[in-house]
Amino acid sequence: MMNELQVNAEKWRYCWLFEVGSMRNAHLKTVRNLWKDSARIFFGRGAVMAKALGTTPEEEHKEGIHKLAKQIKGQVGLLFTDTEPQEVIEWFADFKQPDFARAGNIASRTVILPAGPVMQRHSDPPEPFPHNEDPQLRKLGLTTIMDRGVPTLTNPHKICTQGKPLTAEQTQLLKLIGERMVHFRVGLLARWDAATGEVVQLESSITPEEKGEVQLEEGAEDEGEDDVQMS
Repeated sequence: MMNELQVNAEKWRYCWLFEVGSMRNAHLKTVRNLWKDSARIFFGRGAVMAKALGTTPEEEHKEGIHKLAKQIKGQVGLLFTDTEPQEVIEWFADFKQPDFARAGNIASRTVILPAGPVMQRHSDPPEPFPHNEDPQLRKLGLTTIMDRGVPTLTNPHKICTQGKPLTAEQTQLLKLIGERMVHFRVGLLARWDAATGEVVQLESSITPEEKGEVQLEEGAEDEGEDDVQMS
């Protein structure tokens, strides 16, 4: 990997340092696929990436790149490309992928299920849950009755309140009904320019809560997720 990083530092004009919010391997792979013809992306293994680029003027692989390499801390990635900076900034500002929240995320909105059949919102049009899902709905806190074979609420049920942390049960219920509450996003932190050796700092919009999910996704990798180093 160190050799690959150094080869790409030689090949491309720009190297971007980025972080992710609401990390999901599948969405990071989507970014890879969309940039596969015009960039090379690496994610994770920060110590290896920093060592490959060099964190001091004496060790740096290319002029000035140590100023970016010494910022490689925690779960961050590198994007090598020749694409003009403004285009990169605008692309990542626009790119986001909705996904289901995880325990500990902050609810972005209040979700209340109305009285009546419990509906699966991810269906188009929405459909009621089948009768065999009723035990799971009850386990997650819904007080339902069976009305003509359909799990039904006799009163409205508040799943979550905007601004409050979500429990595991709440996130399971939100996923069951198809309510996506977070967005995978990429935040750009810095850019190195091979032509000048200069590093430009950027202000990432990723929140601490969003960044906290990277550790959760790391655990998923240990259970057999594909490697997120990308080409």
